[in-house]
Amino acid sequence: MNIDNALPPEQCQSMDDIRAEIDRIDRAVVTLIGKRYRYVLAAARFKTSASAVRAPERFKAMLATRREWAELEGLSPDAIERMFADLVSHFIEEEMQRWKGCQT
Repeated sequence: MNIDNALPPEQCQSMDDIRAEIDRIDRAVVTLIGKRYRYVLAAARFKTSASAVRAPERFKAMLATRREWAELEGLSPDAIERMFADLVSHFIEEEMQRWKGCQT
């Protein structure tokens, strides 16, 4: 999914234009989350323990970085942190199931 050829917001002529662009961007975001998920599952084969899967210090550092990125984009760091915390917590549980399967 390519988002480079987007109609810039200032060139939108109607709400239909705005909605179409938002839908296109959201579709690209979902595609990228799917790619991220496949990397998370692949990581399970490199983990040596359940604590390595959960990696609480890595999780904390990742959230801090996402907060910084949010600030750079003029977004709410709190909102972005909540979004990533929820997404990554879900992915950690999925990775844990994959890791457990690799151990048998």
